[in-house]
Amino acid sequence: MIKRFSWVAALLLVVGTAQATEASPRPGGVALIELGSAALPPPRVTLDDKPLLVMKRDGLWVAVAGIPLDTAPGEWPVMIDGQRKTVTVAAHTYREQRITVENESFVTQSQEQLDRIFRERKIIDGVLGSFRDVPIDGIALAAPINGSRSPSFGYRRYFNDQPRSPHKGMDIAGKTGDPVIAPRAALVAATGDYFFNGNTVLLDHGQGFVTMYCHLSDIAVKQGQTVDIGDVIGAVGATGRVTGPHLHFGTYLNGTAVDPAIFLPAVGASAGT
Repeated sequence: MIKRFSWVAALLLVVGTAQATEASPRPGGVALIELGSAALPPPRVTLDDKPLLVMKRDGLWVAVAGIPLDTAPGEWPVMIDGQRKTVTVAAHTYREQRITVENESFVTQSQEQLDRIFRERKIIDGVLGSFRDVPIDGIALAAPINGSRSPSFGYRRYFNDQPRSPHKGMDIAGKTGDPVIAPRAALVAATGDYFFNGNTVLLDHGQGFVTMYCHLSDIAVKQGQTVDIGDVIGAVGATGRVTGPHLHFGTYLNGTAVDPAIFLPAVGASAGT
């Protein structure tokens, strides 16, 4: 039986009444595109021939698109029922982050490790690229743990002075064993012990909206299981490529990583333990 914390009623109130931060049309941000009256059938909205999330909001259909970190400033096209529409993407600069790790294999990998990483990447990319066609009533999320949040999303990272891919999530402080909860109802799309991410859970909230939880000390759910807001899915840990215990929390739309801060209530607005 899935554990649920006593503050779940408060979490439901927070997510049920909150709306995600307004459109943030920048690399690593979110575009909200109004599509017309929700009294009519929803139009089909695509990006690179892939469907985008469409939800009802204030009596309108609204498409929600994640903007990749490498998107250049300027006009960004989407298709609405076959008609081209553009979104203006603003410029945004992310900071650098330099990290020292003692285990050199987390910086330079052997062929065996690279083969493992490739296999795991296929699993993760399969989840991130999926589109489960279910109704979506919002994109606001409760905080998966109550801890201080690092604004490190998008940081250009250097491990032992070697450049690596940008940081595509938010690090939230926590102690080993602290429970991690589902921030919204979801299907458990995958779980596993991955080379970089350690013990990991991926939740599919529908229509390409996916959240990821990494470095867990324990996984409390199984693939194919459904969870509700407040259900415990694992515990904070320090598995994988880390310098200490914390939760790496990732949010994805249409297969691209976007800033988790966009979906979360302001610090102090979520229920405490």
